[in-house]
Amino acid sequence: MPSPQRISFDGANGHELAARLDLPTGEPRAYALFAHCFTCSKDLAAARRIAQGLAGEGIGVLRFDFTGLGHSDGEFANTNFSSNVADLLAATDYMRRSLEAPAILIGHSLGGAAVLAAAGQIAEVRAVATIGAPSDVGHVLHQLGSSLEEVRDKGEASVKLGGRPFTIQRQFVEDAEKQNLASVIGAMKKALLVLHSPLDETVGVDNATDIFVAAKHPKSFISLDNADHLLTDAQDAAYAARVIAAWAARFLPAETEPPQADEVAGVVVSETGQGKFQNAIRSGRHRLLADEPASVGGQDSGPSPYDYLAVALGACTAMTLRIYAERKKLTLPAVTVGVTHGKVASAHCDDCGAAADGREGRIDRFERVISFETEIDPSLHEKIIEIAGKCPVHRTLEAGSAVVTKIHEDAPGE
Repeated sequence: MPSPQRISFDGANGHELAARLDLPTGEPRAYALFAHCFTCSKDLAAARRIAQGLAGEGIGVLRFDFTGLGHSDGEFANTNFSSNVADLLAATDYMRRSLEAPAILIGHSLGGAAVLAAAGQIAEVRAVATIGAPSDVGHVLHQLGSSLEEVRDKGEASVKLGGRPFTIQRQFVEDAEKQNLASVIGAMKKALLVLHSPLDETVGVDNATDIFVAAKHPKSFISLDNADHLLTDAQDAAYAARVIAAWAARFLPAETEPPQADEVAGVVVSETGQGKFQNAIRSGRHRLLADEPASVGGQDSGPSPYDYLAVALGACTAMTLRIYAERKKLTLPAVTVGVTHGKVASAHCDDCGAAADGREGRIDRFERVISFETEIDPSLHEKIIEIAGKCPVHRTLEAGSAVVTKIHEDAPGE
């Protein structure tokens, strides 16, 4: 699966907002927009794990930091719930322009309240999922404790939230208190999934009941059982991702059936437009990515072309040894083949054999190390090396091949 891409876009108030884009291998079936919890960030472990889990299910996920939080610009003190909703709409506009409008909105805690408020304003959204969300935006004010009265009296106060200091202004409190989330939920007209833990001590599970009751069908509720509010257990976040993906599939366009193996001849490699070098690979039913390391300008979202050559040699070697063992009725432990590739001066490659004879300059050298799950009889070592040399990919690399290149006769657009 590709590594998350770092991107940025302008928020509702013009500040640059930092984001991560988690993409599946191959074309995304749909896109989701994820909103994090109050004073959290897009890099919260639960947000990261859920995004990765959804990407593994074929859904691209954009997660971003609200204004003044995480790596985004702006002052948190000048933000409020309404500005968070506006940032969500700005993120949606960015996705429309650069990717595809989100079909799914996912919000954690106060981010769940924000996606509920924003959903009705995004025509393309088909499904909304909340995780540990409050049914009343004013619930967040409980986290201010005794500082709430200071905010009301003096206009602002410094409050410790999650062990970090934040400045809360009176306008934040007034904005939270004027929200009527129940009426918004009732008018949302989107499929809703409510996920909540009955053990949530930050936002009680009664909030899930209120959200569920306020919503129109279709709606579903999933208990996260032993999870805490932040889903700090990786298994809880992974479970939430699987449930969201399976549930949302009912409300997404039908997934295109992958082509049958005999419908695609050979391998097709196409640029994705993501990064400088990323390419999507189609081989029968299979979907892969190729890329280059970040050190040479790639995104490291997949093996490099030479890595794939090494994969071919390693896989072919293991398969060849297994075939030999079966034919000879030989009990051979599980095989592991490590392959490294490099370019070396032919004159100094003492173990390159005939491949270096009469060659000048540098040549490609693949080093293959074969190991087994348990020890094998040393008397088999020479035979193992001999059989490995009969691997078809090995022979192809050593013998060389003819590569015939043609230009497709039908130009794009004809």
